[in-house]
Amino acid sequence: MALSRRRVLQGAGALSLLAGRLAPALAQSAQPALAGDTPPILFVHGNGDHAALWMTTFWRMESNGVPRERMAAINFTDPLARSDDKIEQASRSSTEDQRRELAEAIRELKQKTGAPRVALVGSSRGGNAIRNYIKNGGGDISHAVLCGTPNHGVYAWDDGLGNEFNGRGPFLRGLNDGDSEVTAGTLFLTLRSDGLDKYAQADGRFVGKPGTPTNVTTEGPALKGATNLVLGAVDHRETAFHPRAFREIYKFIARHEPSRIEIVPETAVKLSGLVTGTPGGVPTNRPVPGATVDIYRVAAETGERIGGPLHSSQTGADGRWGPAQVDPSWPLEFVLTAPGAATTHIYRSPFVRSSEIVHLRAARPLGPADAGAGAVVLMSRPRGYFGLPRDIVLFDGKEPADVKSGVPTDSVTTLRLAAADVGRPVAAIFNGERMMMRAWPASENRIAVAELTY
Repeated sequence: MALSRRRVLQGAGALSLLAGRLAPALAQSAQPALAGDTPPILFVHGNGDHAALWMTTFWRMESNGVPRERMAAINFTDPLARSDDKIEQASRSSTEDQRRELAEAIRELKQKTGAPRVALVGSSRGGNAIRNYIKNGGGDISHAVLCGTPNHGVYAWDDGLGNEFNGRGPFLRGLNDGDSEVTAGTLFLTLRSDGLDKYAQADGRFVGKPGTPTNVTTEGPALKGATNLVLGAVDHRETAFHPRAFREIYKFIARHEPSRIEIVPETAVKLSGLVTGTPGGVPTNRPVPGATVDIYRVAAETGERIGGPLHSSQTGADGRWGPAQVDPSWPLEFVLTAPGAATTHIYRSPFVRSSEIVHLRAARPLGPADAGAGAVVLMSRPRGYFGLPRDIVLFDGKEPADVKSGVPTDSVTTLRLAAADVGRPVAAIFNGERMMMRAWPASENRIAVAELTY
């Protein structure tokens, strides 16, 4: 899908947080105003992901008065879907696995808060688990927000019917059966992209079949009976994590506009999280014991460390690290040393609020494509994908070759540096925000990652 810079800028203009002209399609009946406090909210991540992606959403909720203890984010044990939902597959989960884990997380949040009903917000595959839970007896859900969920499949084909994402398969046909595609008693909102979601495309190139019709359109995430909103020129993950998505999530659940979109900093910031692994290259949320997490303050101008470690801890059987106390203005370097994995140096823009979901996974292993590189640097945009003219993506003044215009396709891009570059500062620029990092020797099985917090 070819996009001009003008079209993208027009799309960005449509994302104005003051715009109120997005009319819902097939909107459900008018919603009553909530009595009392906003219900507790459980956030549900997508395929292969983890709870940490919701961190900035938590911060925006807190900045609008939602108490931290009234929110939770699930970590599915094995977040990747099976190739066939009914066939056991190592380190992958079935739809029933996810429904069962989600039910337990809902029970825990209700018990913690004393609330009879909770709201659920899901990204991508997380919406499948939400719908499955509600359809199969989950009457304790007040609101369901589905962000970029492929509700009618990533494709709809007669082959591979056992795949969870096949719109013609039994799982999605079961959820979509009937005149209404939502469950009575729960208010539903869907958020989708205006053509830039790689999992809502008419052509099969993103599922390995270029030129083959998917029989799915950009309207695939919409549901009959729900309030359906189009957010504009956002990518698949941004349907959940973009500031505009936050506005619609908050407004739908709280029944009024948020007082602010920006995040209000805290004076004292405490961080902690979970170290998880990728056995056999498959991302899981299974805890990794015996991993070491060191945190350094770094200079914003050079990426060089300022003093010794601010924090150092080793994970136990539960995989937890922290807590670490940091200043909300400090850029940070996390050094994750996990058994059997590359030593990963993660450079982060400042954390302006506390979080208990700063979850860490080691970077991908070095591979054949990295042979001969003095250093390997990954740029990570966990709450969105690279690949639009909106992005100015530079490493030390160079644009990585795999960042192209068109439909955004990946959240990570790679720069391979010469041996002479090892140890020197490297500038990573995300949409005008400059981050400095250091290049570490690939020969020592070390990888540097520049990760934009926002």
